[in-house]
Amino acid sequence: METAERAILFADVTDSTRIYESLGDTKALSVIDRLLQRLAEDVARGAGSVVKNLGDGIVCLFAEADSAARAACEMQEAVAGHDPAASDRLTIKAAFTYGPVVLSAGDVFGDTVNVCARLTSLANAEQILTNEQTLAALAPELRARCRKLFPIRVKGRLEEVTAYEMLWRTDPDLTEANIVRPRQAELVLKLSYMGDAISVRRDAAAIRLGRDKANDMAVTSNYASRFHARIVPRGGHFMLADQSSNGTFLLADGGANEIVLRREEAVLGERGWIGLGHTATRHGDHALRFRMEPEGD
Repeated sequence: METAERAILFADVTDSTRIYESLGDTKALSVIDRLLQRLAEDVARGAGSVVKNLGDGIVCLFAEADSAARAACEMQEAVAGHDPAASDRLTIKAAFTYGPVVLSAGDVFGDTVNVCARLTSLANAEQILTNEQTLAALAPELRARCRKLFPIRVKGRLEEVTAYEMLWRTDPDLTEANIVRPRQAELVLKLSYMGDAISVRRDAAAIRLGRDKANDMAVTSNYASRFHARIVPRGGHFMLADQSSNGTFLLADGGANEIVLRREEAVLGERGWIGLGHTATRHGDHALRFRMEPEGD
């Protein structure tokens, strides 16, 4: 057993259930295995090692935070380069952290690993998350590519952890969007369902969604649980938190894949659909429309 300063990187295939359903178990397993092998090659090129496979993802170890950051970006770039029209196209979410870890019998343990796992669970498809402690260990040019998101809670920790997103795309559209992002402080979240609409400010309390009439927005669908999900304003963002039996489905306008939350959280984007207990791709009486708009509009 050894204690050392190391960087941990988690990379998970998002919405793998859809791939298994659409391709069948055998082909889906082959497609996912090929992707994980390709990600492992990115890790090896970055002087890292794959500690283990975990479900449809991998846990990796690096000596330096910079190496983990670059490997995470290379992973996202490699996956994004796959044919977007292909039926077997996959997306990944990733997180990396740096700090003390316990190395034992070829595995890795400790708070740094636990924080990384928690950040991965909160990441959206095609997103890379890290934390403030890791930010301090990055080279200035890599640190400049990170933006502050929101505080999170990690099991076993009293203090909250501040999440940061690493921007791995270098296209002009993303850069421009990032420059104007501070203006979003004046935006409110607007939810609409079957002719009803509510607005939620960033300083508001959490709102509840579900079939029961006691919810802030009642969704009269048999797919929805009585108290299905919450939307929590946090750190300047709106977090969608599932607390249901059937899961909560998040579909962003223009997004390639739908995210399925099962007792998990995700950040709401600018606009899209939320499906309670069933896919939101075809809308229906279980789906709500959400959008960010300037306050007062």
